[in-house]
Amino acid sequence: MSALLAVPIDAAYWLVSALAGVLAPLPGGLAAAAAIVAFTIGVRLLVLPLGYYAFRGERARARLAPKVAALHRRHAHQPERLQHELATLYRQEGGLFTGCLPALLQVPFFAVVYRLFLSARIAGGPNVLLRQHLLGVPLGSHWLSGAGPLSAQGLVFCGLFVLLALIAMISVRLARRLAGPAAAQPAAAQPAGPGGITGVLARILPFAAVAIAALVPLAAGLYLLTTTAWAAGERLLFRRLAPAWKGGGPAAGV
Repeated sequence: MSALLAVPIDAAYWLVSALAGVLAPLPGGLAAAAAIVAFTIGVRLLVLPLGYYAFRGERARARLAPKVAALHRRHAHQPERLQHELATLYRQEGGLFTGCLPALLQVPFFAVVYRLFLSARIAGGPNVLLRQHLLGVPLGSHWLSGAGPLSAQGLVFCGLFVLLALIAMISVRLARRLAGPAAAQPAAAQPAGPGGITGVLARILPFAAVAIAALVPLAAGLYLLTTTAWAAGERLLFRRLAPAWKGGGPAAGV
């Protein structure tokens, strides 16, 4: 275990253990799982301001879509001029790349949770969290380990995959609705800069969580499920609080 991660892993271990102790009255061995959910919600609350700026960035990309399409048409045979004009447009707007920050900022948190339920020893002693269960399945187990994918353990993981896939579909649908008319543009008219990269990530990352959950411990899968569900709810909340997109006009509140 690297020295860089040792301190946050120890801190997360004691925090999750304390939460599990508080939630111990929950039946069916759900205390540790509920502690992971509570820990994840705490992480999402920490990055909530970045989630808001990510939403603003998506609204800005939707508002800029007609200008981007016009630049593609005007400089279709001048690729260097097109890239220059696009870069100028994005620079004038500023902050379009912030849509990636909430996901990127969570990477170290996810790494901590992954190592938390992977290390046999933490904080100078045995990792007792690995002995905790969810519906009879150890939180430190993997999908293809133990009895296999067709066992009771496999069914728990399959339920996790189904929930992640449903949330991913909801997230992508919300992203398309937020994009407004921009979602209907051909691929050639999509932004080639940071805004386009963020738009692609918004469509890929939710489904990537399903593949990741098949490779990581059950505890880390619970983290993924909670954080992706929170992200979808956060996006929906911001959308309801902000003025709705009106037929290709400027997106207010950006």
